[in-house]
Amino acid sequence: MMKRFGEMSKEIQRVRKQMEEDEQLASLMRGLRGQNLRDEQFADENVRLRLVEVESTDNNEGLPLVYSPEIISAYWGKRPRAVATRVVQLLSVAGGFISHLISDLITDKLKENEVARAIELREIVTSLGPAYIKLGQALSIRPDILSPSAMTELQKLCDKVPSFPDDIAMALLEEELGKPWQEIYSELSPSPIAAASLGQVYKGRLKETGELVAVKVQRPFVLETVTIDLFIIRNLGLVLRRFPQVSIDVVGLVDEWAARFFEELDYVNEGENGTYFAEVMKEDLPQVVVPKTYHKYTSRKVLTTQWIEGEKLSQSTEDDVGSLVSVGVICYLKQLLDTGFFHADPHPGNMIRTPDGKLAILDFGLVTKLTDDQKYGMIEAIAHLIHRDYDAIVKDFVKLGFIPDGVNLDPILPVLAKSHWSVRRYIALVGDPEFAIVDEAYPYIAQRLLTDESPRLRSALRYTIYGKTGVFDAERFIDVMQAFENFIRAAKSGGGEDLKGNMAELAAIGTQPGTSLVPVFPMAIAQPEQPVKARAALAFLLSERGNFFREFILDEIVKAIDAVSREQLLQISASFGVGNATPVFSMVPVRARALLPTTEEDRIILNNVEKVVKFLTSGTATPAVNGDLNVASIVQELLPVLPGISSKILPDVLNRLSSRVLARVIREAFL
Repeated sequence: MMKRFGEMSKEIQRVRKQMEEDEQLASLMRGLRGQNLRDEQFADENVRLRLVEVESTDNNEGLPLVYSPEIISAYWGKRPRAVATRVVQLLSVAGGFISHLISDLITDKLKENEVARAIELREIVTSLGPAYIKLGQALSIRPDILSPSAMTELQKLCDKVPSFPDDIAMALLEEELGKPWQEIYSELSPSPIAAASLGQVYKGRLKETGELVAVKVQRPFVLETVTIDLFIIRNLGLVLRRFPQVSIDVVGLVDEWAARFFEELDYVNEGENGTYFAEVMKEDLPQVVVPKTYHKYTSRKVLTTQWIEGEKLSQSTEDDVGSLVSVGVICYLKQLLDTGFFHADPHPGNMIRTPDGKLAILDFGLVTKLTDDQKYGMIEAIAHLIHRDYDAIVKDFVKLGFIPDGVNLDPILPVLAKSHWSVRRYIALVGDPEFAIVDEAYPYIAQRLLTDESPRLRSALRYTIYGKTGVFDAERFIDVMQAFENFIRAAKSGGGEDLKGNMAELAAIGTQPGTSLVPVFPMAIAQPEQPVKARAALAFLLSERGNFFREFILDEIVKAIDAVSREQLLQISASFGVGNATPVFSMVPVRARALLPTTEEDRIILNNVEKVVKFLTSGTATPAVNGDLNVASIVQELLPVLPGISSKILPDVLNRLSSRVLARVIREAFL
């Protein structure tokens, strides 16, 4: 049987601690956490951004607003002088760096000078503009290409660049919004408070409402610089295609990246993305804050949004940072596996802790949209991974497009099986020293499996509990429910409980003020002053949302009831208020009436139900007597805390039980 999830989590944390002793992995983890980022909002003073300026008479005419390699090629094909100038620019900047590398290689000082070279590379990348900054960011988490020291320096990149003149920014504001900035903003910071590769941000106040705002103004000549670099790199890729030894499809990579990058150049699109994101999050996770977009004062090159105070989550030392990390994980998993609208730049600098302890997410220039098939496919793959069903996992990868259709899958299976823990180790890399992403992802997956009504996920839920054999597994049931309770706990973080977020209230059936995780149900009328606590898992199972899960759990309960002695059945009937059960059981032959759970199947069923009941009742039920589950006592104890619920459950239980008893009577009497 598979290890319990809690044990697996501890194992992953142990392995991660061991792996962090490796310098390369430690550097990689610091980069993923954002721990190597600098607080500065601008690049070093000695860095000069090199952009491509074309004659003003061109007025961007002919350059596409949506990525088109054909139009870009036609545009720059007519301007060979500008292309030649950019090539010379690139070679002049990179030439010194390359010569230094060669010198280090000749003098055997590569190791000695690697930090200096990494700093030099970071400044070169910064100076060359957006396309190369993005490339540097990608390299900063590639331990197979760079040394730990080089990765650390590139991780400081974070696309911070020198600002451009304020008068140019103010002129662009007027051009884009149709009036002088003084008619829109009552005040505007005299200089930008931050500058990035695509634009720079000013802090201002709206004249119309008095609200504080962030005003992002796009850098001039960004479109020209990006497109000319794409033109040069893509043509280099076309040349490389002639050499079969080169396995990397540079052209394909450029086209895929460029299509996404062009979306970031449209601030109207970015504002709409932020508005939509806030809309899909506000009901479930109101503790996640998204700056409001003022569409009236937004254009393709100017974005006006609500100003949000706070500090970067990766650099905050507040006590609630750990819980906000959990909220962030739920938020991103919800995007990836639920809404399908994914913030595709989860950079540490884009996550802010607000003064009131909420999580603010910034910068929606780059988003990814996923289909239902992709979302459900990933959840199914995780369920198969939990069961180590490698045949199914490989098929999932084909469905998701990770493995091309038609590939022979036989050689992949043993490799995947061997790499099982490697995959888990990799997943465990992200987060703070006490945080493993798998610990947070599984609770969200459990919540989706339990609450989503789609046939695919209901099938995945049944598979998660029953596996390939179709046999109920109490350990997996408890794992799923514990993970669900962990999800509820995390969803209440960051103000989710106070703001009454839907996810925080998933198990809040009958919750009374002042309670935390577990809801409270009133006792029977005779004892109103003694509330009884029921854990969140039980509350969920008894709610409407838990109807599907409850349905097939009832099958196991009926099997257990049928497995106990007839005397206990009579006790159960009496506890339900069925005063005269004799006519029902008098039809059962004497041999069957005295039947005790003697088969191995009966013992397994009773053991499973005992584990589940003990879990759901938090150990408050009467313990087993002489090793046997005291079902009657458990029923008597649970019944008072479930007023009204028994009317829904009891008829179903009796119907299933009568069918099972009848089948057993026939089998015992005639077979």
